[in-house]
Amino acid sequence: MDRVILHCDCNSFFASVETVLDPSLGSGPMAVCGDPESRHGIILAKNEAAKRFGVQTAETIWQAQRKCPQLRLARPHYDAYRDYSRRVNAIYERYTDLVEPFGIDESWLDITGSMHLFGTACEIADRLRAEVRRETGLTISVGVSFNKVFAKLGSDYKKPDATTVIAREDVERIVWPLPVGSLLYVGAATRRELSALCIETIGQLAHADRTMLAHRLGQAGELLHDYANGIDPSPVRPIGEEREVKSIGNGSTFRRDLLGEADVRVGIAVLADEVAARMRRKGCCCRTVQLSMRDTALRTITRRRTLERPTSLARELTDACLAIWRREWSARRPIRMLTVTAMNLLPAESEYEEQVSFFGSSVGDRERQRRLERTVDTLRGKYGRGALTSGAALASDFLGAAPEESDAKQIDGS
Repeated sequence: MDRVILHCDCNSFFASVETVLDPSLGSGPMAVCGDPESRHGIILAKNEAAKRFGVQTAETIWQAQRKCPQLRLARPHYDAYRDYSRRVNAIYERYTDLVEPFGIDESWLDITGSMHLFGTACEIADRLRAEVRRETGLTISVGVSFNKVFAKLGSDYKKPDATTVIAREDVERIVWPLPVGSLLYVGAATRRELSALCIETIGQLAHADRTMLAHRLGQAGELLHDYANGIDPSPVRPIGEEREVKSIGNGSTFRRDLLGEADVRVGIAVLADEVAARMRRKGCCCRTVQLSMRDTALRTITRRRTLERPTSLARELTDACLAIWRREWSARRPIRMLTVTAMNLLPAESEYEEQVSFFGSSVGDRERQRRLERTVDTLRGKYGRGALTSGAALASDFLGAAPEESDAKQIDGS
């Protein structure tokens, strides 16, 4: 029997909360922005009235005001957003204990086991919409489907304050004609890759050759092919459930563009250093390293490399990422952002179980490097992260932006 999954999405969440806090903001187009006094600030969120003028998230205030001169601006109140998010999720939990937040304003609900208590999926969805509106002043759109991916697509299909059902028999009619960018995890870079393959709709993705997608996009290509065909067994995980860490990543947008191997080596080494240290803290090592590179036109490519042996050493991550860069990127092409990610994580002891050739001295070299990096971990733990930094990093003029760390959780149910 199919599961019954809801995806509940708060409509224009930041803007809606600001309107609840100050009802006068609801009388026309408004937007939330980081710095209303600066025309160089960016739009963080906008209401439905502003959307009709073409105001977009992440554009500058002056661009938005050129489209909509009467646009009213509000500062963000993040504490209020967190409070309303908790209140809305508490309403969802009246109907199931399987509530998985997806960001501050969206959640999946698995109601398969509770429909006998509360009615059909549509009845539950409509009751949730009514209760959220009555108790918080916010509206939500709800997608109802047999998996998480199509439930989310359903909540995006019709807004605001709507319920959309995507049953198996609706996939060909509703889902497949949609642009491929409507599918979860298809961002701008992936959309461009698919467009180069003449794949513009979800239906074309569903009927594309799986082997070709895997060759072009790696595992992501196979996963997206499954999604387009309605294959998504991933469970709805309740709030607070501990999840298995699948990858450890660290990325940074630099103060200036990196150009040439000397710059790139320093940028990669700094990111790999933090990734390796976090692996050691978590008691794991990796078998695969991934490098994402973004240029000044915001084009991004991501490539992976399987390592000869599992590692938690920054030096080996750096060498592997540099090899990717040399193979995939022109030295004359500037880099705006880098991300280093350790994948295929294994227990730390896997590093010691490798079969080493009788030729060479890799065991001694690696053990010396391991002791060195662990000593650095100890000193940083005692005196702070900045206690030890490489001379090349200190001499660089492009470091300083806060790295974006991530521990990716299992989302595919495998």
